[in-house]
Amino acid sequence: MTGSRLAVTLYVLVMITVIVSVDFLFLRGRFWERLTVNVAIVLLFGAFYLLFLRRP
Repeated sequence: MTGSRLAVTLYVLVMITVIVSVDFLFLRGRFWERLTVNVAIVLLFGAFYLLFLRRP
């Protein structure tokens, strides 16, 4: 159980790192574009988790 909890924690940390990196590298000062891209990244990570990483 702790292994899966660690995996989910690492997955969330990677997602946060991707979001922050994209924000700082490409989307400074663009609120609506930043919000849209952040929501899209979260949805992509969520879909990937549901399709490939969740246990049946």
